[in-house]
Amino acid sequence: MNKKSTVTIGDNIYDLPLIDGTIGPSVIDVSKLYGDSNYFTYDPGFTSTASCKSSITYIDGDKGECFYRGYPMDVLAEESNFLEIVYLLWQEELPDKKQWSEFSEAIKNHTMVHEQFKNFFNGFRRASHPMAITVACVAALSAFYPDSTNVNDLNQRVISARRMIAKVPTLAAMAYKYSIGQPFIYPDNSLNYTENFLKMCFAVPAETFKVNKVFARALDKIFILHADHEQNASTSTVRLAASSGVNPFASISTGFTSLWGPLHGGANEAALNMLKTIGDVKNIKKYVDKAKDKNDPFRLMGFGHRVYKNYDPRAKVMQKTCHEVLDEVGRSDDKLLEVAKELEKIALNDKYFIEKKLYPNIDFYSGITLSAMGFPSSMFTVLFAIARTAGWLAHWKEMCLDPKNKIGRPRQLYTGEKPRKFKPLQNR
Repeated sequence: MNKKSTVTIGDNIYDLPLIDGTIGPSVIDVSKLYGDSNYFTYDPGFTSTASCKSSITYIDGDKGECFYRGYPMDVLAEESNFLEIVYLLWQEELPDKKQWSEFSEAIKNHTMVHEQFKNFFNGFRRASHPMAITVACVAALSAFYPDSTNVNDLNQRVISARRMIAKVPTLAAMAYKYSIGQPFIYPDNSLNYTENFLKMCFAVPAETFKVNKVFARALDKIFILHADHEQNASTSTVRLAASSGVNPFASISTGFTSLWGPLHGGANEAALNMLKTIGDVKNIKKYVDKAKDKNDPFRLMGFGHRVYKNYDPRAKVMQKTCHEVLDEVGRSDDKLLEVAKELEKIALNDKYFIEKKLYPNIDFYSGITLSAMGFPSSMFTVLFAIARTAGWLAHWKEMCLDPKNKIGRPRQLYTGEKPRKFKPLQNR
């Protein structure tokens, strides 16, 4: 028996189908409501609206759980590696040995970018923000690789996706090197994904570079934790752009643009800056009081989440990873970490934080970790984007295969002027 709900508007009653997912809340299908009743629904930020059906990621915000294709994300971060997760998100299953060999080798074979990209970089000011450069470069991939831009060709979709997974880290490292005035470092296919990226970022031609295995594993975990997160702002942006049929490089570049916002991908940088502002454990009470004061503009960054109403599962993994990196660089007594740990203790025990469910989130620890590894805060969002490219591509593919896909067209509640007559300039 088909389940349904009803909505009463004036004297009219409208039946609306109820659709069940695998787990989580059911949804009310309002797709025909406007046609039947001449009424839209109003949902600012789309916080109560499912924009699509998806089988990629599921989040239980109340329990503080996140799953990639049914696997607990925190378990994957500890037991798997980022490229395996890329495969999982794209192919729906973890690879067997043969599939893994083919896929990992294919990614390695795509790590280099067209040599003319060097000329493209020369058009930017030397001190340009790495994210500004990376956004432009990802969009420009369609100009360098036009042979994989046909979204209706299955083979081209696979090639373009693999190219982006392989080349985005190379472009990101080039953007970083360009911003600090150092020469580009070519990819090294003898290294794994994160090791190669670290070398491209931190090696210089004048010295032999040795990959720090602790850093490489930490970055791998960070990439896994950021690989996907359901229908967030940037993923929704990618889907909306892709719904027009635009080429995949242009579509994914919109995700970079959306992620750049301080309320999205820039949150870890904001959290790190907040810890620097507090500076010392003895100053914490002062800033906590400021955060509680409704009339004070100060905000504690890195606490709470739009979806999670419990402890962010990513934060648990990130906390452990943060300690491992700080121990590696001899900063286990780091002042910022001391401030972070004390703030965490307060958040988990203070009535104000508990009532508002302001638990530490992933951004609370990731900024400290990346900073200890040698990345400037200007690179934090770029690193986030490298990881999230995996999720964007999976959602892009899912949308391409959806037979009910149509171009996105949100509606609006118009609050402007009613129709009025135009007066020529001389009569105004």
